[in-house]
Amino acid sequence: MARPVLRTDLCDILGIEYPICMAGMGGLRGRYTPPELVAAVSEAGGLGVVGGAGIPPEDLRKAIQRIKELTDKPFGVDLLLPANVGKIDRSSSDEPPRDALRRTYPQHVAFVETLIGEFGLDEHRTQRPIRDDGQGVVRKQVDVIMEENVPVFAAGLGDPAWVVPIAREAGAKVMGLVGNVRNAMRQVKADVDVVVAQGTEAGGHTGKIATMPLVPQIRDAVAPLPVVAAGGIANGTGIAAALTLGAAGVWMGTAFLTAAESGLYGKQIDSILGARSDEFVISRSYTGKTARQYKNPIVEAWENSGLEPLPMPLQGMLMADFSAAAERAGRHDLVFTPSGQAAGLLSESKPAAQIMKELVVEAVSVLEAMPGRVTTSAG
Repeated sequence: MARPVLRTDLCDILGIEYPICMAGMGGLRGRYTPPELVAAVSEAGGLGVVGGAGIPPEDLRKAIQRIKELTDKPFGVDLLLPANVGKIDRSSSDEPPRDALRRTYPQHVAFVETLIGEFGLDEHRTQRPIRDDGQGVVRKQVDVIMEENVPVFAAGLGDPAWVVPIAREAGAKVMGLVGNVRNAMRQVKADVDVVVAQGTEAGGHTGKIATMPLVPQIRDAVAPLPVVAAGGIANGTGIAAALTLGAAGVWMGTAFLTAAESGLYGKQIDSILGARSDEFVISRSYTGKTARQYKNPIVEAWENSGLEPLPMPLQGMLMADFSAAAERAGRHDLVFTPSGQAAGLLSESKPAAQIMKELVVEAVSVLEAMPGRVTTSAG
């Protein structure tokens, strides 16, 4: 049986069969987009993308090498490049980051300590190494990505201008994610190959403008650069709608979070599949940046605390010990679960290849049926 055909210019730019990109979802040290999931999406004709945020450079290298063992199809790596990052005010150059955090933000640390106690996580305490040289780590990650000849680099947050010339030299394409026209023009100035217009419906770090008005605005602003739509898309109907808005493809995350190859814990998958769209809220509780996530008890606790979350990456450093303890205790209902409003469209876990096939078949069906559903005339 012949494979369905669904192609746009994006397919030629990225070397993929279908204009479907899996969002590079970071967090929990690479758990969300393990190599097996990335490779499965690429093998099925899309673009699998690693969420590299928080992954130590050499661990990222191992993940990339594993993907290359599993597929010879194009794939990408997504990193966060925040322009403004919080810094710990150390009393001396050799003061450990954890100690400096405790001294500088005693109320915040005390609140997290209280959470650990309230949820009975004391016996599961463990201290992961935390660092405050985030920009230095990102540069090392970029070096790894280029050394390993990854075909696509995606800037999930921030200005990729300094990465673009490095990527060009390595032969990689660059995608830049944005949530408004202003940031889209920054991507144009940086000379990216593709702009991803991500609406507020999306999971993870996101903006304030919905996908429907955002995509055509950015399409017009950055033309002739191709625009990829993101946010609230989890089925073939959504893909067809995005293409009708003028997008050259889609960037989808939540739909793949529940894939059989996903590294999410069972409780996280259950929370996504069993939730309503309004249960995915925007909060700064885990990362310090606005991120849409499943509203678990920790999100509610921060909302009720009266404390202002710390700037990125300090909030993540603050929550590191709590998250580690929750994982060790099996309290996966308490860990960070970034996911979007499109979760309301999902009902079961499936292999990534099946998800891809169903997305393409439905999108083609909707697009082919459109002339029969709508009567048009130029007048």
